[in-house]
Amino acid sequence: MEKIAVFEKVSFEQFKKDWLKAFPHTENVQAVYDGITLPKRATAGSAGYDFYAPADVTLTKGASALIPTGIRAKIENGWVLCLFPRSGLGFKHRVQLDNTVGIIDADYYGADNEGHIMIKLSCDAHDEAHTVSLAAGDGFAQGIFFPFGVTVDDTATEKRTGGFGSTSK
Repeated sequence: MEKIAVFEKVSFEQFKKDWLKAFPHTENVQAVYDGITLPKRATAGSAGYDFYAPADVTLTKGASALIPTGIRAKIENGWVLCLFPRSGLGFKHRVQLDNTVGIIDADYYGADNEGHIMIKLSCDAHDEAHTVSLAAGDGFAQGIFFPFGVTVDDTATEKRTGGFGSTSK
């Protein structure tokens, strides 16, 4: 199997900035950062690398939550990381990514936000309580690496600077 990427944590400064935007009432961001687990596969036959909740997160039916993972991926050119919800969350609770599939390009690693992967989930919970709780350390998304090609007449030369939506600006 070809090894084409490595997961790393973003700097504490970047994580703190992004985390406090999403969860402004967090008292100890350093403890959240210290508890970040790098994505990993559950079994040797797994395609997906599990992403873990950095802290307890409650998803309310009809609402979205942006989860800064504290993770970035250094990916070889010609590969892309696609993010999906963990199948158990989708099947049991109708938790889904707001953008359906997250696309992490190889050049996102060098973006202004250090390539910080942030995952926005929506909840359409089936249960009576209308919430889904993720505990710190729970797997909530999975990333799968795919190779990609470009057209023969491709002329893209621009360099990425930003994050979400930056390639269309």
